[in-house]
Amino acid sequence: MADLRALFSSNDPSGVQSAEAFTNRQLQWSLVAAALGEHLQTIAAPGFDVEDLESARTNVIAFYGVGGVGKSTLLRKLEAALTAADQRPQQWGTAIGAGERLLPVRIDLSRSASTGSDFERVVLTIRLALAGAVGRPLPGFDLALRRYWDAQHPGEPLEDYIRRTGLLGKVGQLLPGQLQEAVTEVAGSLQLPGMIGSAAGQVATALVHALRERRERARALAGAARTAALLEADPDLEALSFYPHLLAWEISRLPDKKALVPVILLDTFEDTEDRHRDLERLLQRLVWLLPNCFFVIAGRNRLAWGEADLEGQLDYTGPACWPGLAPHGGQPAHAAGGSAQHLLGDFSEADCDAYLARRLTTADGQPLIGPDIRAVITARSHGLPLHLDLAVARFLEIRRSGRTPVTADFDHSFPALIARTLSDLTDDERHVLRSASLLDAFDLDLATQAAGLTHQSAARRLVERPMISEDPYAIWPYHLHGGIRTALQDDDSHAADRWTEADWHQAATRALAALGRQWQQTSAAAAGGRAFLVACLRQGLRLARDHHLEDLTWLSDAAYAYIDDSVWEPIAPPVPTPASGSGRPVTDTAADALAELLTAISRRQHEHRERTARRLTTVLDQGLLPPETAELAWYYRAKAYKDLGRTAESLQGMQHVAAVGGRMASRARRGMANLARIRGDFPTALAAVPSLGWTGRQHRVHADILWPQADFTAAIHLCEAARAEAEQHQAPGEQAIAQTRLALVVAFTDPGRADQEIELARQLLEPLQQRATTLLLHVAGLVRDAGTDHQIDDRITVLRTQIEVAGLPWLIPLLELALAFHHTARDEQDDLTAAITRLRQATADGDFAYYADIAHYLADRPLPTPSTTRWLDTDNAVRERWHAVAISRRQRLHRTR
Repeated sequence: MADLRALFSSNDPSGVQSAEAFTNRQLQWSLVAAALGEHLQTIAAPGFDVEDLESARTNVIAFYGVGGVGKSTLLRKLEAALTAADQRPQQWGTAIGAGERLLPVRIDLSRSASTGSDFERVVLTIRLALAGAVGRPLPGFDLALRRYWDAQHPGEPLEDYIRRTGLLGKVGQLLPGQLQEAVTEVAGSLQLPGMIGSAAGQVATALVHALRERRERARALAGAARTAALLEADPDLEALSFYPHLLAWEISRLPDKKALVPVILLDTFEDTEDRHRDLERLLQRLVWLLPNCFFVIAGRNRLAWGEADLEGQLDYTGPACWPGLAPHGGQPAHAAGGSAQHLLGDFSEADCDAYLARRLTTADGQPLIGPDIRAVITARSHGLPLHLDLAVARFLEIRRSGRTPVTADFDHSFPALIARTLSDLTDDERHVLRSASLLDAFDLDLATQAAGLTHQSAARRLVERPMISEDPYAIWPYHLHGGIRTALQDDDSHAADRWTEADWHQAATRALAALGRQWQQTSAAAAGGRAFLVACLRQGLRLARDHHLEDLTWLSDAAYAYIDDSVWEPIAPPVPTPASGSGRPVTDTAADALAELLTAISRRQHEHRERTARRLTTVLDQGLLPPETAELAWYYRAKAYKDLGRTAESLQGMQHVAAVGGRMASRARRGMANLARIRGDFPTALAAVPSLGWTGRQHRVHADILWPQADFTAAIHLCEAARAEAEQHQAPGEQAIAQTRLALVVAFTDPGRADQEIELARQLLEPLQQRATTLLLHVAGLVRDAGTDHQIDDRITVLRTQIEVAGLPWLIPLLELALAFHHTARDEQDDLTAAITRLRQATADGDFAYYADIAHYLADRPLPTPSTTRWLDTDNAVRERWHAVAISRRQRLHRTR
């Protein structure tokens, strides 16, 4: 079908070829085909009875989705596919209902103005469709309908009404004749005088008497058990809503040559859900009373018929009546459910691109919209078909102005999309929707608090809308459709109740506070876990940055909780817009600085430490962080300097943090102790241990001091204590670090046990982001295998490259020590000399110089120059202990050969 808007957009009608582009909805076709197939089997079963008013109904399938997702297009395609096989998209496969005559009837419920005329139009449309397909009167129903019309529309002939409203075009003119024919047929069968034959009311009365007297001729014409009761009732709208019962009986009695199965497609069903559900009640009754008809219903919201909540508002409610429409067992009312209810989802990226490519083409069939513009439209649409249509219209509008469209013309949202979204929401629901659009995900409590409301009812109603997706296993179960969320945030200026900048700022402030309360309550209950902390940080940082919220409130506390576990999940804050001409992100708020700080800290596990140091220096130079949070930047920059071998700069940073006396002071004292150890000043390092406590990782620092003395028994006990303490504090990152240290220490003296400790460390590290600790574990594996033929040289080459890429030169001396231990155990003197030479070069600045001493002690070689190391014991005592380690490894190797 041609797009007339496109056709009239140019003076050259041959220059632009336009057509309705339908994107694959094969899944929906399969669902309809399966449900209709089951319906045909049901009505063909021997026990099926159209007059059974108690059995559950399975004659309906429902599709729901946000406005503009393509529900009406789907129903139009279903109508065409059921009408003629050549109208069915090729990818939909074979026809359904083979051997059955299907009669599709599509009714758009949005076109009428009042409840009464709306339902009349539905009933008339169905009967008009049957008039054209059957070509004969349906006596019982037609007599009741004619009686209703004469009573409710005196002086207005039905044919005039049909002509005026245009119902079903030329086919519509068949109905008045068939209704009159039905009245005449009944009058003739009952042998009524000719003067009565045209008066439907009198004929109906006569038919009632005949039915009460059980006359066979009357029962042959109108044999439904409830015909007499319906004809006796006042012919008002309520009675009309029960007449479909007569129509179901008439359809079931059609001769074989005329037999058919109506498939009634009700579109825009959301327009029936007024506050009293008057029209919905009438339509539900229609579906119930036509069990031999199949209904496809499309609307923005799920059908709630299968839930007990509507009892009293509708005639038939609950899972016993509509098993296919009821939520799945145990799910709450707002959960999507029911095997006959299906969310009509968004288009995939490929479908969006194909739609745009086929919608407008040149004379030779090439896509008029180029791939670069199609990519932008696709990304902005979030798969919403309405956005694609609006973009196509904009493309034509720009071409008509004489300008060639470019990608920048489509990097925005459309006001019409917002209008469609907000049109059927209440004031409170719109308020909650805008507030919730600030959040990546939310629950009822979060959305309500962000909106500043005291009750959850509006949020509960909103999450039942298809624009809200639900993932019951997520931290927050609900999230707003991406296209709608983007449109609201980009341009809300066209809505009548649009928000001001102050409104958005206040909502962001409320949302940030609500996130903080949830995190604080959850952390206080010790039930939130790491994932909840990270999720709150991600949402909170984005809110604070995007809306320039200067008070970081709880975010500083959350930042400290984040670094405390040494897990390092990516925070993934939004990327700020680059400054004009600079190509660098604009960072002008405290939230920007905090987001960059946490990103730099976490990314150091994947970046060279030099980059980490530069990023943290930039954050500090900006001066945007409050003092208590700036401590983090000072400390982690000092750590980066330590890893890079810039010991003096690292010590200066650690001393600054310790002098401030804030929350990072104990860690800074630990850093200073480690720096003393690195310089070989073990007594000074040991003197700092008692003041460290848990936050300063006292046991781990103490173990790192003792194992270079070859005091392995004490070091092992301290590593075990550090691991147990970390487990007690539920700190998985520190637990993995302590276990890796334990594996390294054990590897020197007990390779058999080291296998178990290394495997446990590997398991603890697997879910974490700790590159330095992972590389240290590889070194522990080399120490365990020292003296064996386990391809140590190749492993060391690979590991040395990984260490250099990571910017962790402090690991190189330990790596060379492991290699020296290997050559000592194998008595490979030349290789040992080369390893010691490299080790002395790596420690020439004095950092880790004690590793060179240890290498000499292992081989019992004399030191070439006096040692600068201040051991905790005499040099000879340390030498003897390390040499004993080498002898023990040699003996072990001899035993295993």
